[in-house]
Amino acid sequence: MFHHTHPYQPFIPENATKLIVGTLPPPRFTRGEFKEGDVNFCYGSRDGLLWVVLDRIFDLDLKFETSEEAIKQRKDFLRNRGIGICDMVESSRRDKVDASDLGMQQVELRNMIGILRENPKIDTLLFTGGNSKNGPEYFFRKHLKQIESDIRLKVISNEVPRIHQFVLEGRLINTVSLTAPSGSANRAIGSMELYKYLKQKDPEFNTIDFRILQYKEFF
Repeated sequence: MFHHTHPYQPFIPENATKLIVGTLPPPRFTRGEFKEGDVNFCYGSRDGLLWVVLDRIFDLDLKFETSEEAIKQRKDFLRNRGIGICDMVESSRRDKVDASDLGMQQVELRNMIGILRENPKIDTLLFTGGNSKNGPEYFFRKHLKQIESDIRLKVISNEVPRIHQFVLEGRLINTVSLTAPSGSANRAIGSMELYKYLKQKDPEFNTIDFRILQYKEFF
């Protein structure tokens, strides 16, 4: 069984008010086996869309390559915008060595509440996926149960992206469950009425454009 450990420590600038929260990078990042177009940093898979979307929203002119410059570009952006990245999963076991969230077993979670206590300026968690099994919101809810917390997520909006709030020691924190920046989420996007409407208005409109519209509001 493959021990899939997270290859990156949380990246949280001192000025961070928002935290991007996912699960785990693909196993090849744990092994240090990069493909052409991968960036050796959080969400650096060439198959992922987070940095593609952010590049277009903020006109960053990012490099998509395995280089120090590509890493620096992303860290500089996060520092400038006051955004951190800290995924929910520290490690998991896999029978099949792939990037499927559903394939994760014996999952060890990071102490997100402890991390929030250490970073008192953070007021928003941006989940890169929802409450389906082994998604980041799912694991956050599981974490709250594991630490026997009395924290409860209050629904603010049940429309995609779903928005919740919770209170941590008098501090109000929002959570936003974004449509996942992975190719596997494209089918779900294609079934959304809003996407169908926008696609009908503009046949050139695609799933990346849809994410850009959604992410722009929260980043």
